[in-house]
Amino acid sequence: MSRTYKATGIILKSMPLGEADKLLTILTREFGLVRVVAPGARKQNSKMGGRSGLFVVNELLLAKGRSLDKITQAETLESYPGLSKNLGKLAAGQYLAEVVLCHALSEQPQEELYELLNEHLRRLACLPNTSDSEALLRGADRNLEVSSVLAHLSHGVFHLLALAGIAPQVQVCCVTQHTLKPDFTDPDWRVGFSVDAGGTVSLAAKELEGQRLNRPVLVGGVRSPTQAHDPMDVPTTPLPRLNAQLDAIELTLLQQLATSELPQLETLFPQQQTDPFGQKSMDGVWLKVERVLREYAQYHFGKTIRSAALVDAFSITEF
Repeated sequence: MSRTYKATGIILKSMPLGEADKLLTILTREFGLVRVVAPGARKQNSKMGGRSGLFVVNELLLAKGRSLDKITQAETLESYPGLSKNLGKLAAGQYLAEVVLCHALSEQPQEELYELLNEHLRRLACLPNTSDSEALLRGADRNLEVSSVLAHLSHGVFHLLALAGIAPQVQVCCVTQHTLKPDFTDPDWRVGFSVDAGGTVSLAAKELEGQRLNRPVLVGGVRSPTQAHDPMDVPTTPLPRLNAQLDAIELTLLQQLATSELPQLETLFPQQQTDPFGQKSMDGVWLKVERVLREYAQYHFGKTIRSAALVDAFSITEF
């Protein structure tokens, strides 16, 4: 059996090992997640140094070892330099990498996951940049950048959840299975989101279920609120706890995340609804959508997404 093998992979995690090496966690299309040593990668002027950076895509020749395999040759195919030049993009990329690490498998092909991650990193890297000095002078550009990063991050997270088979249900109510259609004519219209239930919940359905649970029974023709509930009055499943409420715009954006491309906002909302929502407000809308997905992902993976703190720092604006 050969002691070497080839793989194409993207570096998701790096940490120092020994005096000059790096321990890399790489998502490969052929073998899924692998942990390998990059010998001498921390040495000055090492050819392996630049090829062992975060999000670098390499064609690798790996040698089997007793405990850890080693990189003997690496040829860089892509590196996404646009991510390293912008804090928001870099934080979003690390966020997506953490989600991938939560459900990627080892010792089996992960081509679809590999291609999906690369596609969303490529989209993030290609977003237009606004330097810090320019942002101070042109607040609108800064807000556009925040919204774009949050929108593409949310899109990527939703696609990764879908590939893992745990995407939230956002088109119908999780309780009634009735289709949810955002109502732009009512400014107070809301829909619930329940992590436990697996997605969106109609507030009307939840209210009806609550009324059914709390309906008093009749004893001798007289209402007795203190009496035990009739078994027929108790729902067959527990009422879902709501983690958030979403308005018509927030639900519309959440529903669109399942599409392959993010649609233009003017194609989603009625014309009369576009004017009141400046870019500053859209930052808050996308931040709400991202946080709903974050809580959902952390619940289902059982892990905290640590890079989300960097996204929060990047997203601090006056809404």
